[in-house]
Amino acid sequence: MTEPMPKSLGVVDGVVIAASSTAATTSIAIGTGVLAGIAGRQVPILLILAFLPMLGIAGAYARLNRSEPNCGAGYTWVGSTLGPWLGFLAGWIPIAGTVVFLAYTTSICGSLLIQTVAKFGLHGLDPNSTAQSTLIGLVVLAVVTWTAILGVGHAARFQKYLLIFEYAVLIVFCGWGLVAGDQPFSLSWLNPFAFHSGAALAQGLVLAVFFYWGWDSAFSVTEETRNPEDAAKGGYIALFTMLGLFVLGAIAFQRVLPTDELAEHGAEGLSYYAAQLTGEPWASLPLLALMFSAIASVQAGVIPTARLTLAMSRDRNLGPIWSRMSHRGTPAAGTVVMATIAGFVALLEFAFPKLNEAILAAVNTVGLLVAIYYGLTAVASAVRFRDLLRTDPVEGVKAVVVPLLSGTALLALGAYLALYYATLSDGFALDVENGWFNLAMPVVIIALGLIAAAVAKWHRRSPYFTKIKELA
Repeated sequence: MTEPMPKSLGVVDGVVIAASSTAATTSIAIGTGVLAGIAGRQVPILLILAFLPMLGIAGAYARLNRSEPNCGAGYTWVGSTLGPWLGFLAGWIPIAGTVVFLAYTTSICGSLLIQTVAKFGLHGLDPNSTAQSTLIGLVVLAVVTWTAILGVGHAARFQKYLLIFEYAVLIVFCGWGLVAGDQPFSLSWLNPFAFHSGAALAQGLVLAVFFYWGWDSAFSVTEETRNPEDAAKGGYIALFTMLGLFVLGAIAFQRVLPTDELAEHGAEGLSYYAAQLTGEPWASLPLLALMFSAIASVQAGVIPTARLTLAMSRDRNLGPIWSRMSHRGTPAAGTVVMATIAGFVALLEFAFPKLNEAILAAVNTVGLLVAIYYGLTAVASAVRFRDLLRTDPVEGVKAVVVPLLSGTALLALGAYLALYYATLSDGFALDVENGWFNLAMPVVIIALGLIAAAVAKWHRRSPYFTKIKELA
């Protein structure tokens, strides 16, 4: 039986953790170019369209959290509503997704450090080298893991100061780009019917959903939050903040850069953008903000995942090390193990010599996985609260209809993209342009999840697979 974690967090802490996990500055700086390469000038409308199902799913999280506050979040809710196998996957998928996310964000941190020292005249390292960036980034991963072990309250305070700086810089430079950019603004950027193909819309939407991934981290610390309602408030505030920042950033980038330049610069996108607006030393401020964002997102990725593995370990779905608590009341051992696994996966990225390719491979994988587990959680809300359609139709629409539409949309989007990948290439190749490679990664992760679930059920004899939980 694990000791309860100290309830030390409020709304602001939830917002900070959720916003840091979402990593708006990193998403804008690197992801905007990826989206532009897929959807051209439709990036702003992509981000708006992706927000709509996110809002419905946030409503599902808030309702489910009131019914059953648990740091396992979707893992717990899906399991008690749709069944243990789907519930296990709803926990396994974000764990695996976070490992991939931490791996490539670790490399991004290394790349940003290389770019930063180059500003001071220390040249000789290549910021687009996966090997060089990863090896340096592993040092950052070790440091932020240590800060996460100190306690979530310390981490939230540390991240708050990073967020204030990076958002101030981001807003100033994006506002500057809106005014000073020489690329003419067009209302077609906001036209949902202007995509050149259905595949571009589907792939773009999955990656845009990935932009928002992380707002639900506010719910992963619900057992450390003084009031469960504060977790929902933190998630909502972070989600709407991300919408504003993402659309602002996308339009600003497109006002300053043509599509080919936007898609070309990848991990150096924000630095290139700033250089078009001003010279040094001011052009280095966005780079510094991006480095802070990447560091904060690595730390924020470690924190909620350690809480999710704690919840799964309490149910004997994972080994006891994941629920081992430190004297500070944090899952320190699980935090270290998670960071170690992420560091090992980061080393596997050496298969892609260019960091841009490693990032795209990771984002394609995580985007598809995120659509699945968000979709499952939304469907769980619709099933659990379906009686509200009869007893309270207004609340039924909020808790059943909207989450069901949102979850179904994401699951259908994932299925369409999987079919697209399966028909894109004739054979498998270790190439981010290869459809079978992009499909294989999520399939392998889900298959490993099913194997882990089987071990939990038949070897560990987890009560999660046998007990009947009361539905709220």
